[in-house]
Amino acid sequence: MSSFEAFPSALHDRHLGEVSCEMAAHSARRGDLISQRKRTSIRPVLLCILALAVPAFGCGALHAQTAAAPDKELVVATKQAPPFAIKQPDGSWSGMSIALWKRIADQAHLRFRLVETQSVPDLLDGVANGRFDVGVAAVTVTAERARKVDFTQPFYNTGLGVAVPVNENPWVAIGRALLSFGFFQAVAVLLGFAMAVGFLIWMLERRKTEHFGGGAKGLGSSFWWSTIAMTQAGAAQNAPTTLPGRIVAMGWMIASVIAIAVFTAGITSTLTRRGLEGAVHGFNDLRSVRVGAVANSATTDYLARQRLSFRTFPDIQGGLFALGRGTIDAFVHDKPLLTWMVRSDFSASARVVDTSFSSESYAIVLPKDSALRPMLDLAVLDQIEGDWWQQTVFETLGNAQSR
Repeated sequence: MSSFEAFPSALHDRHLGEVSCEMAAHSARRGDLISQRKRTSIRPVLLCILALAVPAFGCGALHAQTAAAPDKELVVATKQAPPFAIKQPDGSWSGMSIALWKRIADQAHLRFRLVETQSVPDLLDGVANGRFDVGVAAVTVTAERARKVDFTQPFYNTGLGVAVPVNENPWVAIGRALLSFGFFQAVAVLLGFAMAVGFLIWMLERRKTEHFGGGAKGLGSSFWWSTIAMTQAGAAQNAPTTLPGRIVAMGWMIASVIAIAVFTAGITSTLTRRGLEGAVHGFNDLRSVRVGAVANSATTDYLARQRLSFRTFPDIQGGLFALGRGTIDAFVHDKPLLTWMVRSDFSASARVVDTSFSSESYAIVLPKDSALRPMLDLAVLDQIEGDWWQQTVFETLGNAQSR
């Protein structure tokens, strides 16, 4: 083939190659476009899936505890503490705290069984070491207890109350008043003033009045005169003779009349009040009487901090029996528990004084860092803010002070 014949063939082959390249490039661009469209169409689907999955995951995390709780039977410790926890003859439990816990458990779908403990320390120790999952009774929140266990929001706020004998012998009350620290303090003050005035009279009269003269004899005569002058008996005998001495004597007699009147009125008022109200009608009176309390309780901790002497008893009944026998003069305990016990079994021998001190709170006990706490905190607040709880408190204790 000549060069002229080969030239058109080469041009034809070149044209075919260019066309093939363009077709290949077009196919590649088309493939990229299709892939891009596929990715674009898949993206909304993925976003929808994520939008549905994330809230579901969040809700599952929030409710994981509640959902998992029914799978485990909670061991709930309690103890006899009327009217908050009362064991019935058939072994079942009732009371304010138990009713509150049952309502919370029903709403949260919690399975549980109640286990009795013999004391609050046993309950706290069992919760702290994991033997119990929850503690429900009438457990006071204190700093010492909060170091080893957790507490929910308080469900009842109260204070300490004092029980005293109903029919105290009036002569016993009078004798106690006359032997009290306040009585001796008042007598000491009066005698102190009498001694001071007697010394002043002796200083003014010792050189000019014979019966006030001399050393110890004259000073003794001055003390004696100022004392009988205070009682307005025989003040004219052996009276001071100098003008300064008589001025002091006159002022002392006027002042002593007022002092004796105030002293007599105070003693009369004290004896009358003790006869009508008993020896104890407030916290300060506990310092002058024999006090009892339940051993290893928040009450004994408080009395010890106040430096009060007291005897301990194993339970409330033991303390109230001792009160009736006259072994102690006052028994101190949580006021709602004390009020309930006196009304139920000791109304003939004891009464609860209309006062309270040392604010306290009752709460549900949990182990440290318990996963149940956030849920129970809200549940307790929901319950005590309801009308049923206020009605329960009023029907049981006669008041609605629960928060």
